[in-house]
Amino acid sequence: MSRRVVYVIVCGAGPAGNVGQLVTHAREAGWDAYLVPTDTARRHFLDVPALEELTGHPLRGRFRTTGEPGRLPGADAVIVAPATYNTINKWAAGIADTYPLTLLAELTGAGVPIIVLPYVNSAFAANRVFTRSLDELRAGGVTVLYGPGAFEPHPPRGGTIDTFPWDLAVQALDVKV
Repeated sequence: MSRRVVYVIVCGAGPAGNVGQLVTHAREAGWDAYLVPTDTARRHFLDVPALEELTGHPLRGRFRTTGEPGRLPGADAVIVAPATYNTINKWAAGIADTYPLTLLAELTGAGVPIIVLPYVNSAFAANRVFTRSLDELRAGGVTVLYGPGAFEPHPPRGGTIDTFPWDLAVQALDVKV
């Protein structure tokens, strides 16, 4: 039986170093995870060799050069976690200036099921731009796991990375797909 493919867009935020937990949950649920980190996530938060060993795939966070192998298989779904204020706002505004954002713009338009699990503090969350961006993503068919029973903002400089609800994203996949 072939496994379903999920792209995991990993943004540069505190919980990113624990994305292996999401990969483990996804594998247990029958998903094959391909990690697509932002540049910040890759440089500052991720243990790339350990994650490549865990997933069995190279991480892919940049555009390929002409003739370079490594094309991603087609995605059955996408998880964006931990989704930062920056990525959420740029994505909702249609900005595709990085490989992860280009994938998100294309896959949102193609109707691929997408789950976003934010990680923002209460000051960012109180910004009207952020609220509008979440509304825009929802209007585009994206499942946003934000609010009571999902991710709730933490105080500035007070976030806990060990309790980030990775499992909620995989559970939402199984409901949406």
